[in-house]
Formats: sequence, structure tokens, C-alpha cells
Amino acid sequence: MNVRRLIPATALAGAVTLGVVTLSACAGTSDAADKGSGGKLDVVASFYPMQYLAEQIGGDHVAVDTLTKPGVEPHDLELKPKQIGELGEADVVLYLKGIQPAVDDAIAQAGVKHTVDAATLTKLEAHGTEVGHEGHDHAEGEHGADEAGHDHGSEAGADPHIWLDPVKYAEVAKGVGAALEKADPAHAADYKKNTDALVKKLDGLNTAFVNGLKNTTTKTFITTHSAFGYLAERYGLDQEGISGIDPESEPSPARIKELQDIAKKDKVSTVFFETLASDKTAKTLAGDAGLKTDVLDPLEGITDASKGDDYIEVMRSNLAALQKALGAK
Repeated sequence: MNVRRLIPATALAGAVTLGVVTLSACAGTSDAADKGSGGKLDVVASFYPMQYLAEQIGGDHVAVDTLTKPGVEPHDLELKPKQIGELGEADVVLYLKGIQPAVDDAIAQAGVKHTVDAATLTKLEAHGTEVGHEGHDHAEGEHGADEAGHDHGSEAGADPHIWLDPVKYAEVAKGVGAALEKADPAHAADYKKNTDALVKKLDGLNTAFVNGLKNTTTKTFITTHSAFGYLAERYGLDQEGISGIDPESEPSPARIKELQDIAKKDKVSTVFFETLASDKTAKTLAGDAGLKTDVLDPLEGITDASKGDDYIEVMRSNLAALQKALGAK
């Protein structure tokens, strides 16, 4: 199953062709002093969760550019030739394979020495690969999170939304910190210090979720986009996705009926939607079932509509929304 909509091959091929000369010319360049960024390490991040790590860990020593601008749905991203060229000029490229096919293909062409795939820095698992079976996935995951059967990288069935679990995100942060230390040894001590500070903040966020969701009326939540499999598994919740992992797929009438039955049986009060994808189906389901609606942000980008200015703030808003919807005591 393809968990993301693919960019048309002809469009991508044309863009890669236009950028390939630049990539070939610049692929071997890795000295930040040769860049036009005031001696800073040039880091290109694929989308917001990667950008946040680069900025937090890199601090004043990095100049971060993101391929996915605010308000753009990451999975729909089409790269311009200029962006492909910038990839080849980067000192470090930070991305998450499996989220953005156009980015994956362009990075494969770039040949940048310090290319970091966040999917290799923690263990990926399968969540929500079949709409209607998310709860089964989580139940199995509680007992088999470390078993060899889980997928890695962008293999079929692997859920790429690792940043929505603060524990896994901290693991990724450590890997990113190590990569920046290797790319820029002169500032390794600062990268290590910043990594430790970020991991401490993420540990605090994890503690807030553990305590905040420990005692709730229900453990089930319904969301438009099945992006919260890792979060649900981490905190003993049951995610029921309307559209599965792909936010644009349409649920069947049978799935809608199933969700209505689940809502009644599990005392679900709220249907969650997100800011970068359509809320039409969520609001229709909520209206038909007499439920409330609220935002649960998958944090694929920060916009004016986000309930917070950065990852930590928005995740704390997500926690508050879950506490309210689940009847936290």
C-alpha cells in the first residue's frame, strides 16, 4: 500500500533533470566556510519536524532552510528546480524517508555527504495500514514493539509519524546531534549541549503526557488522519482513523458506520481534525453521531492557525485537547 500520494513521475523527472547539473557540481562540497552563510553550517530540512530539530540542536552555528514552507501540506510538496539545486549545495540534509516521495527522490540524486534519514534513527512500526484495524495494531504493539517483525525505513506498512511520540523524537534528536557533530567538529561540544537540552525538554513533555493521560474516562479517540499511532501506543490509547494513514483517502460507508458504533460503545465525545487537511468528513461524522469536534495537530507544519509557536507548545495543546476529549480525571 502506498501511504502517501506520489508526485507525478513526469513532473519529478523534469525537475530532477533541471537540477542535476547543480547537484553534480556541488555534491562534493561540505565545508561550511565555503558557503554564503557567514561560515554557518548549511542545513536543508525536508519539513517542520526536521527543521525544528536542526534549529534547536544547531543553534547559532547553522543556517536552516526547509523545503516545505508553512501552510503547505508536506505530502503534496512538489520541488522546484531551485530547491533541488539547493539540496546539492547543503552541508547537511535532514529528512524523513517515506513522508515525501519527491524529496526522497531528489535527495537520492543530491549525493550530499552528510545526509540524515530520521527513519533510520529510531524503530519504525506499522500503524493504521488497514482502516478499521488501528486498535488491533496498538494492542499487538504493546507487546511487540521490539520484535523483529516491525518495518523499518520506508518499507511497506511502516508508519513514518515518529515525531508525534516524544520518546522516539528524542531518539531522533540524539542521532541528528551526532550527525551535526560529525559534519562540524569544531562546534561539536555546542551541538552535544543543545541536544541534551532538547532531549530534556522532550523527556518533560513525555512525563506530562504520561501523567495527563493516566486516568481517563475513555481511551479511544477518532481522528481524520491516522498520524497518532505512535502517540496512542506510547500512552495506552486507541486511535481510530477516519481515513487511515493517507489524509486524503475517503472512508467507506461501512467505516463511517463502524466509527459511529465505536463512538457509542467507547463513550467517544470528540472527532478530531487537523489544520492542513480537509475537515469535511470529520465534521459530517461528528454531526451525524452527535459528537463535538476539535483540532489534534499532526505537527507537519506551523502556521498562524497552529495552537502554539513551536513543537513543544503545539504538543502541549494536543495533550490538553486529548485530556478534554478523553475525560481526564
